[in-house]
Amino acid sequence: MSTIPDNNRPVIGISCGDLNGIGLELILKTISNSRLLEICTPVVFASNKAINFYRKALPENNLNFQSFRDFGRLNHKQVNIFNCWEEDVAITPGQLTEAGGKFAVISLTSAVQALKEGHIDGLVTAPINKKNTQGESFPFTGHTPYLKDAFNAKEVLMLMVASNMRVALLTEHVPVTAVGPFITKQNILSKLRLVEDSMRKDFGIDKPKIAVLGLNPHAGDEGLIGNEEEEIIKPAIKEFKQQGNSIVQGPFSADAFFARGYHERFDAVLAMYHDQGLIPFKSLAHGEGVNFTAGLPVVRTSPDHGTAFDIAGKNVADESSMFSAIFTCVDIIRQRAEFIANRSNPLKKVSNRFLANAVDERIEED
Repeated sequence: MSTIPDNNRPVIGISCGDLNGIGLELILKTISNSRLLEICTPVVFASNKAINFYRKALPENNLNFQSFRDFGRLNHKQVNIFNCWEEDVAITPGQLTEAGGKFAVISLTSAVQALKEGHIDGLVTAPINKKNTQGESFPFTGHTPYLKDAFNAKEVLMLMVASNMRVALLTEHVPVTAVGPFITKQNILSKLRLVEDSMRKDFGIDKPKIAVLGLNPHAGDEGLIGNEEEEIIKPAIKEFKQQGNSIVQGPFSADAFFARGYHERFDAVLAMYHDQGLIPFKSLAHGEGVNFTAGLPVVRTSPDHGTAFDIAGKNVADESSMFSAIFTCVDIIRQRAEFIANRSNPLKKVSNRFLANAVDERIEED
């Protein structure tokens, strides 16, 4: 069931994140912007008391909202607060507390249930902290593994999105010393398929150009600095070219690749490990980066930052990434709908086949 009304504005659920982090502050700043109601109907999963706590800390905020516990009362003309709990919860901005994590999980699971039931069309998650969320009742290291399990996804992909780049990660929250065993031909092929599928379905790019980074400095320097590029990464790229319908190049030396602006010449970049992809992404995304979980049957995005306890409650956090996360969520929901419509139209399919045969520019490797 779709909740998208006649005005084509999807209903976007927003989980509140850690109560003591910057999540609720950013949410309030974002949903107070009148532009938001022009593109979606926001539903924040929290409580009136938590909202009002941070509302008082933002004196310039003019937020008007309605609260409810029954989606039959959803109002498409204003901000909605879905009350996940009624308890009085001690909120101490900047502090890592058990309550901060407990109610972050309650917010998240409530939003996911609403997503499963079709009450909302997409999900934007505010940051949580692994230290006070992971446990017996929530045995996950973060949002991505939880959502993978909740929606029975075979495999998911962390894809960082900005206006000037998209960076996917082969490995995510893995210690650097443990990255090596994950660099396999099968893993690279699997992630490349997810990247290719997401580019088509979520971003409307029929024949994407994908860059693959090397693991070692200078992309191994032809085997002089490690052999993963020659023995694993290059063979994986070769095999994918034979199977896929994308332009795939690499492996590139990561430092030169971003320094020379090559990331803007490709539709997506596959990095081998977390910091290799995230450091240049966050440096070049100008504070508006978005974390998108590709591979799920639903659309989930989040800001590209954490709980930021050091600035929580000080009214200095920048909501740019949260705003971008909501806009990106809406864009992908619409793009997926268009993708499905195009595939059901035989004339569109013929057009896509003609486009697939177009000549693409070639980027020479240095």
